Amino acid sequence: METTKLSSKGQVVLPKSVREQHGWAPGTEFVVESTPDGVRLRARTQFPQTELGQVFGSVPHAGPAKTIEEMDAGVRTAVARQYRRAVKR
Repeated sequence: METTKLSSKGQVVLPKSVREQHGWAPGTEFVVESTPDGVRLRARTQFPQTELGQVFGSVPHAGPAKTIEEMDAGVRTAVARQYRRAVKR
């Protein structure tokens, strides 16, 4: 376990090993929560957490419903496209 100190400006430096373990680079934003045991610090996500009911049906589809086979084919196509992009990098 590593330790750190609170500066006179209220700043805390996270140990390098912790930053590297989590992939936190300069500019990473954090959510700070007060807990009965102290403070919880976690990286802020890009988007707020949502429940399926909040977003279900938010992308309208015109036309007949797709079959399971058509959906599977669409997923395979998207994965293959993403894989090709990743390989080119």
